[in-house]
Amino acid sequence: MFEDRENREEEEQSRLREKQVELLVTTGDSPSAEVMERAKLLAAELGVLYAPRRGISVAKLIVAHRVRQALVLVQGGVRLISPEQPPMVFHPSMGFIRAKRVLKGEPDPMLTAARIVPGDTVLDCTAGLGTDSLLFSIGTGSSGQVTAVESSFPVYALIKDGMRHYRSGNAEVDQAFSNIDVRFGHHLDYLRSLPDRSIDIIYFDPMFRDPLLDSSAIGPLRGLANPDALNEESIVHAKRIARKTIVLKEKRGSGEFARLGFRVEQRGTTKTVYGVIDIDSGT
Repeated sequence: MFEDRENREEEEQSRLREKQVELLVTTGDSPSAEVMERAKLLAAELGVLYAPRRGISVAKLIVAHRVRQALVLVQGGVRLISPEQPPMVFHPSMGFIRAKRVLKGEPDPMLTAARIVPGDTVLDCTAGLGTDSLLFSIGTGSSGQVTAVESSFPVYALIKDGMRHYRSGNAEVDQAFSNIDVRFGHHLDYLRSLPDRSIDIIYFDPMFRDPLLDSSAIGPLRGLANPDALNEESIVHAKRIARKTIVLKEKRGSGEFARLGFRVEQRGTTKTVYGVIDIDSGT
């Protein structure tokens, strides 16, 4: 038992050291007092360095502090800067259009596949930039709860601040974002920690294992995202935990649905489809 505790402490220290070299938090060129305070609080929450700009370029801050990326906070937004790739800006992209359609009462294929209703609890195991979490948050409403797990620390940091402070011009979308509980870690570790039948809907979107497209919003994420295929153990735990449905997003014709035991309704001509495991119906 003592040895297990020592191992856990060593792993935690290793994760902390890795976070500290991953990124720093800073602001735009002429930040307001509110943005500076927000940056300091976020850095403390993440356990990383806050570096004030003081006329220094972001590129020079990255070199001076020997980190890989900088999270740059501005009024109503945030972006992730890395020397190796274009800036990544937190933005719902097509998710905003989908969200507005759902708010108008139009169906969304992901929410339909999940059989979501207000009050549901949802675990998004592969958060990415949070687009699908946004749709789930709108679908569950104020009486539900969405938890989004992200395994890339820089992406986690980006969406953690972005979901809190992004302003879309639509109050319902902004509220849905702020209601999402964002967690850092690998989804399998998180699934292992959950009790039986504790979540209504569990969702997987391993989007970078076999990507369909590169967009200006998604492209910069590629170098930071986890490209691994889903582990069968993740599905075993999902079946233990879910009360209602498990949903997998993949490209049409993917062999992952059969490998992992998902039923797919191949309708329409869309490039992406959703596989479902129905828990409450026994299929």
